Amino acid sequence: MKKIALLLPVVLFFFSASASAHGPVRQKLERDIEVNAPAAKVWAIIKNYDDMSWLPGVKSVKATSGNATGSMRVITLKDGGTIEEEMKKHDDAGMSYAYKITKMSTVKTITHSGQKEDVPVLPVDNYAASIDVEAKGDKSLIKWKAGYYRAYMNNNPPEEMNEEAANSAVNAIFKAGLENIKALAEKK
Repeated sequence: MKKIALLLPVVLFFFSASASAHGPVRQKLERDIEVNAPAAKVWAIIKNYDDMSWLPGVKSVKATSGNATGSMRVITLKDGGTIEEEMKKHDDAGMSYAYKITKMSTVKTITHSGQKEDVPVLPVDNYAASIDVEAKGDKSLIKWKAGYYRAYMNNNPPEEMNEEAANSAVNAIFKAGLENIKALAEKK
């Protein structure tokens, strides 16, 4: 009985410590947009993994193997940052592809909790996404989905790498990209 009485406070301490910890939570974002253009026209704009001219903020793209699964692309941003991604799946007939970020450049270094931390050009970690085009008669629907964590994987993230920063950045990219695809596809 004495051992149980001594063990109980230790167990309660670890339980309460783990219950109050707040690590990163997987974020999900999905945006879609209806386009007044046939799906084939929309897909032609975005289908090539080595062409992201439809995404504002992108300066250039170089891919190793075109639309093949496993193809790696390096996206150079107009502000000079880079993002490296791997093609996970490309379905030309189904008008969709999926990709994953494998590496990013650093936009700046900050000091947080006494440690130097690199802030990536996109404040996310373990980012994977897909983009799909669906025919809706003579119109189409583009769906862009992503799952990711905030860039700072420990507790108490700095504001540059918290969930709000991650969600805001990904949402801005999706919004700008989808609106530009729509504008390009609806041009006469």
